[in-house]
Amino acid sequence: MKEIKELIHQPEPVGDGVVVADKVHYFIDERVNQQLLRYGTKLRTNNGRDALYDALQEAVDTVFYITQAIIERDSK
Repeated sequence: MKEIKELIHQPEPVGDGVVVADKVHYFIDERVNQQLLRYGTKLRTNNGRDALYDALQEAVDTVFYITQAIIERDSK
């Protein structure tokens, strides 16, 4: 297994690919719709949950997904 490479200088972005912001907006809208279906409401402040703990759990999951993707990409 290759080690995860250190960050390197990246060139300025170019090209005519998919607009990432459009996809992010789409994913946000979909996530809000999932919240409405599952909880019947959008995420609100003072909801009885610890937002920092929830965010920490999500961040740790993200690290796992990123590591998985790098391992899978580098094994090809």
